[in-house]
Amino acid sequence: MVARSFETPIEHFFSRSHAPPPLIDTATWRLVVDGLVKQPLSLSLDDLRQLPQRRVSATLLCAGLRRNELLQVAPLPGELPWGPEPASTAQWSGVSLRDVLTLAGVADDACHIGFTGLDAVTRQGSTFGFGGSISVGKADDPDVLLALEQNGAPLWPVHGFPLRALVPGWVGARSVKWLGRITALRAPSENYFQTKAYRIQRDIDPERPADVSGGTPIAEMNLNAVMLEPADGATLPSGACTLRGWAVGAAGAPITAVEYSLDDGESWAPATLSAQRSRWTWTQWQARVTLPAGAQVLVVRAHDATNVPQPSRLEDVWNAKGYMNNAWHRVRIDVT
Repeated sequence: MVARSFETPIEHFFSRSHAPPPLIDTATWRLVVDGLVKQPLSLSLDDLRQLPQRRVSATLLCAGLRRNELLQVAPLPGELPWGPEPASTAQWSGVSLRDVLTLAGVADDACHIGFTGLDAVTRQGSTFGFGGSISVGKADDPDVLLALEQNGAPLWPVHGFPLRALVPGWVGARSVKWLGRITALRAPSENYFQTKAYRIQRDIDPERPADVSGGTPIAEMNLNAVMLEPADGATLPSGACTLRGWAVGAAGAPITAVEYSLDDGESWAPATLSAQRSRWTWTQWQARVTLPAGAQVLVVRAHDATNVPQPSRLEDVWNAKGYMNNAWHRVRIDVT
C-alpha cells in the first residue's frame, strides 16, 4: 500500500485470485455473450477495440480487507489474515458493459449478468472458472467496464489479461479477471463463489466451516476508513506527527468527513480531506498532530452521504469468513 500516491502503481496493486493466471492465446481468445439475449456474441479483442472506449478511475477493495483485526474476536480458519493491504486505485480503460449488452439485446426477463473467468479453480471435486454476477441495474451503469488497460498499459496477467470486469463500488470479487463469458440470467449466478463463498454469515457450521451458503451475498462496498501512517505496532518519537490514510463511501457515496482520535475514541477531531477524483475512488486524508509519550490507540472513522455510521466494535462485524470489516480502524503505537 502506497499511502501518499493517489493511483496505485501496477507493481504495488494488490492481487487476489483462487487459481494461477491462465495462459491465454489472444489470437484465438473470444468473449462469449450468451444466456437470455436476442443475439449471442463471440467477440475478439479487435472487436472490443472497435467499440467506444471509456476511462474510469476506481478503487478496488478485497472483501477480506482488515480481516486480521477480526482474529481478535475469534479464529477464522483457512482465511488469509489480510490487513489494510488489499485496496488499490487505478485508471481503467475499456468498453462499457452496457454497450456490449446492447449489441446482444438483453431479454426483458433477465435480472442478473453473470461473469465467468478462464482460470481453473477446484472446489468440492469440480474445476471451473471463478465467477459471480451483478444486477442488471448495476450492469446498466456506463462506468461498469470490460477493462483492457490499467493505468494506461495492457493488463498484467496477474490482474486479468487480456480482459477483466470492472464493477466500481462493488466488492472486488465481482470484478472477475480473465473474463471469458458474460451470461444474462434470471437468477443470480450459481458459481461457487457467489453461492457458497463470498457471503456474510455470522455462525460457523462445524461440519462445513468453509460453507457460508446460508449467509447474505456480498455486493456493494461499505463505508470504510483506514489509517496507513503510522502503521499498527509502530514505535515513534514524541512530538509532531502526520497521520495519513484513505476512506471510501458506501457503493460510491461521497465522503463527507473523516475524524481521528488520539485516545481510543474518547474524543475526535476532523482530518483534512483531498479532493475525490471520481465517485468510485478513495478519498485520502491526513492530520498533523502532536503525540505525547506512552502507549496509544489511534482511531479513524469516516462519514458519507448515506449517513449510515461505521460500527465502533469488531464484535459487531465479525463473520465466519472475515469479510467486509468496516469497524473503526484502530492503530496501536508506542511513543518514546
